[in-house]
Amino acid sequence: MTKSTKWLIVTIIFTIAVIGAVFFIVPPAEGLGYLVRVIYFHIPMAWVAVIAFVVSAIEAIHLLRSGDMVSDAISARSARIGFVFVLLATISGAIFSKLTWGAYWNWDPRQTTIFVLILIYGAYLTLRASIHDERKRARASAVYSLLSCLAMPFLIFILPRLYFSLHPSPIIGGGLMMDSTMVIVLAAAVLDATMIYGWLLIRNNLR
Repeated sequence: MTKSTKWLIVTIIFTIAVIGAVFFIVPPAEGLGYLVRVIYFHIPMAWVAVIAFVVSAIEAIHLLRSGDMVSDAISARSARIGFVFVLLATISGAIFSKLTWGAYWNWDPRQTTIFVLILIYGAYLTLRASIHDERKRARASAVYSLLSCLAMPFLIFILPRLYFSLHPSPIIGGGLMMDSTMVIVLAAAVLDATMIYGWLLIRNNLR
């Protein structure tokens, strides 16, 4: 059995355990009831998207400094994974919005900035597809990845906080009171999502 297969099996088992905990162990939250379950999917997806874009930028730096095409491959794969996870985070956020505010989308500041982020990384994927020369594509993508990563903190953490938002305050230490069970399950969900990301990123390199 390869390392990749072992990692996948452990991740699947852990994922099943986390999903079971979310639906059968986590208590209802004050003011949200069992709608709080969406958070255990939304937050980990958003977390992985951020991690993936940061890893893409780090590998882009390595590519620009060394010319190592392996770094280009890792950077591109991480950006693609991040793009998928940011879409999933947006979809889960829209579901939460519908259940709590009555509409899937209302151009709330956080929804608007995440939409801009989706456009930025969608453009990254388009850029890679439009350049056929491998070396030129690698360097152009690396520069774009770096610039995109620099913009990401402003779009996710800074700009939305400058304006009134219907989006809940930061979960930990914010507006939602969480007991120890909820915090542990949320931490497990974040770890699980990170494990899934790690397997997707390096599965072809594990033997």
